[in-house]
Amino acid sequence: MRYADIIVDISHEKLDMPFQYRIPEELTDKVLIGSQVIAPFGKGNRQITGYVIGISDTPKIDESMIKDLTGLKEGSVLVESKLIELAWFIREKYGATMNQSLKTVIPVKRKIKGKEKKYISLKMSNEEAANKAVAYDSKKTTHLRAELIRHLMSFGTIEVEVVVNMFGISMGIIKGMEKAGDIEIHHEKVYRNPVANLKEDGNKVELNSKQKQVVSEIIKDMKSGIHKPHLIYGITGSGKTEVYMEVIDSVLKSDKEVIVLIPEIALTYQTITRFYKRYGNIVSIINSKMTDGEKYDQFERAKNGEVKIMIGPRSALFTPFRNLGLIVIDEEHDIAYKSDKIPKYHAREVAKKRASQYGADVILGSATPSIETFYKAMQGEYIIHKLDIRAGSASLAKVQVVDLKEELAKGNRSMFSYKLQEMIKDRLEKKQQIMLFINRRGYSSFVSCRKCGKAIRCPHCDVTLTYHKDKNRDKLICHYCGYSIDVPKICPECGSKYIGRFGTGTEKVEEAVQKMFPEARILRMDYDTTRQKDGYKKILEEFSEHKADILVGTQMIVKGHDFHNVSLVGILAADLSFFDTDYLSDEKTFQLLTQAAGRAGRGDIAGDVIIQTYNPEEVSIKNAVNQDYDEFYKQEISYRSIMGYPPVCSLMAILITSKEENEADAMTKDIAGRIENSHVEGLRILGPSKASISKINDVYRNIIYLKHKDEAVMIRVKNAIEKYLEMTDKYKNSSIQFDNDPISSY
Repeated sequence: MRYADIIVDISHEKLDMPFQYRIPEELTDKVLIGSQVIAPFGKGNRQITGYVIGISDTPKIDESMIKDLTGLKEGSVLVESKLIELAWFIREKYGATMNQSLKTVIPVKRKIKGKEKKYISLKMSNEEAANKAVAYDSKKTTHLRAELIRHLMSFGTIEVEVVVNMFGISMGIIKGMEKAGDIEIHHEKVYRNPVANLKEDGNKVELNSKQKQVVSEIIKDMKSGIHKPHLIYGITGSGKTEVYMEVIDSVLKSDKEVIVLIPEIALTYQTITRFYKRYGNIVSIINSKMTDGEKYDQFERAKNGEVKIMIGPRSALFTPFRNLGLIVIDEEHDIAYKSDKIPKYHAREVAKKRASQYGADVILGSATPSIETFYKAMQGEYIIHKLDIRAGSASLAKVQVVDLKEELAKGNRSMFSYKLQEMIKDRLEKKQQIMLFINRRGYSSFVSCRKCGKAIRCPHCDVTLTYHKDKNRDKLICHYCGYSIDVPKICPECGSKYIGRFGTGTEKVEEAVQKMFPEARILRMDYDTTRQKDGYKKILEEFSEHKADILVGTQMIVKGHDFHNVSLVGILAADLSFFDTDYLSDEKTFQLLTQAAGRAGRGDIAGDVIIQTYNPEEVSIKNAVNQDYDEFYKQEISYRSIMGYPPVCSLMAILITSKEENEADAMTKDIAGRIENSHVEGLRILGPSKASISKINDVYRNIIYLKHKDEAVMIRVKNAIEKYLEMTDKYKNSSIQFDNDPISSY
């Protein structure tokens, strides 16, 4: 008799443990590790689904208490044992339930009916077919059958769609001829291919000496069995992608597969185009904008060896390759690699774990590495490679800072400094392109009453509503829960009619630049303009083909894009990320400004960058102007060493949430007290306190932060809290979340 350990498909902490079931004899050869099964659960006839995470020949409890599995879940996707191991790693490190972790590593949860093409061929010899055609010709009602036979005699096999649409022969006639034994219909499975429209040219770019050196060093280590992660630290435009490709060539020659991670869907179009041109149909993509059928087919293509290189954001990491050889994480510094949903895993750490399962390698690349990654490189955990010259003939853009306080003193109340206005006009006259970056979507940031000073807030969340200008109406929208209202005519607090808009967003920038330069062709790229499936692609294609002069957008326009005709980048409000309430605010500011500056002058045309700020003396701005990462790192790591922030120290956020404020407060106080009473040496407790956004969608939020030099100590504390909550029923209406090394404040 065989037994299966099942994680039930219910995301609840109290059920986050394996339950043992007996495998019926008729299912012995069908139930495998990773199978999704149906099983009886609890009292009565309740049936639940679950994942098999282990199989054994020995019962772990009294045989009489073990129930039989009901069967396999129809249409489920088999999860590989390595992905189950990866799910356990995520669950342990990031504090989710095992079920939540399994659902993370299985981006496609069910089988999707595949597409197929149908073909017709003759089921008789040509001599028999010729006689049959003559017989069919003798009758008026069967002359189309004769016509189809002659077509098949000429072409051999013909697609059903061609027969119906081009020859005008109905499916009824085709079915009748199949029944009569004249023809046979063949079915061929066709995979959905989201990049089938791209073309391969096989061209390679000649590498410069620096690039060749980095490629040689990485391949040498790979062949020597040295599997430390590699950090390619190169200035913007230094040709990191070409280095990735040369290393990938070596991996493919070993008959191994490659995952290439990019931080945002916005980068998919440009990245996949470059890879497809070189590698053709062995390249594919996976991202959240694709249909379930497209996602399922890409993973099927990966399983059967048709796809060797998978490109995409975080979910591409879980491509079910059999012989993984390399994971590339481009723009590794980007915060998009940290999941904002449970489990709050970081793709970089999970990638290292996944690579270790296969003896594969990891390459991280960035012009502005995360402080954590650079720290590990300095400590010898990663192997660092520097690219300090731009590829080709391009040189770094010239960066200038404009002090907006001085602009105001000169009487300029426009969002564009005099210098930026002058340079936009110059570039438009020269038929060169411009990018204008502001890290805030919408028309303006918030609406408030000029009389009583009250901002209009979301009734369900502890945030102000953001103003959006619509064609038909002006709206206020909550970016957390989606609550929306028309802009009020009078203040809901005091009844005043003096309602004002404050701040600037992408919509307002677009409107202002169009008014100032009416002849300019303008595109806007932000969350609102890219909601449709091909929104990113259409905007980037138009700009790439110079169908627009100016691209206005949020940070999605400054990440890794390569437009050779862009000679001016304007950064309209460099100070916005200073107001983040977390320890990463300076790092985020430096990275955004440096990355934005890197979009200019990537071709033969020299580039200029204008940074507009009220704080020109800030360290992150001064270092971004000089594009001096090394100096920024020295100052930032010194600050974090003094303050005890990652990567010098581990940080864990514990978020307690409940629709009942009193219960949230009681649970928070209880958890904080138990941690304090555990007297863990070196453990610092910050809080408890209300989260900075204390309510979202009518759910109250409290926060506790923990600091310790050893991450393993933090995980033991997390496990102890989880165990305590499994044993108590006091907090039925509350939830707890753990965030290991959070990248934003709560």
